[in-house]
Amino acid sequence: MSGGFGSSRLVMDARRYLGGNPTGRRSLWCARFVNMVLKQTGHRGTGSDLASSFAHYGHRVSGPEVGAIAVMSRRGGGHVGIITGVDARGNPIMISGNDDHRVRETPVSRARIYAYVMPN
Repeated sequence: MSGGFGSSRLVMDARRYLGGNPTGRRSLWCARFVNMVLKQTGHRGTGSDLASSFAHYGHRVSGPEVGAIAVMSRRGGGHVGIITGVDARGNPIMISGNDDHRVRETPVSRARIYAYVMPN
């Protein structure tokens, strides 16, 4: 797995918030978290609180790369996070906001991810 430009910086910045909620929102804040991390690392985000807005962001990559943004389906809507690695079963490890009401870094089923994009 390779990393894109600035990918380690994106991951490092996102990890600073593990266990918390830096957005102050009570619901629907995974996209706001990713936009916040992008802004802090010098990238332009989507400006949207919809996870699906990231499906049309940056440039598509074919699979999980460190620093890529993963867009996925989730009951009741979508979810978005930043890829930090791949586990032994081949599932991407993702850091995301609003995962059990906090920022978490966990493996997710690759079958649920429908887009991987790298920030420009």
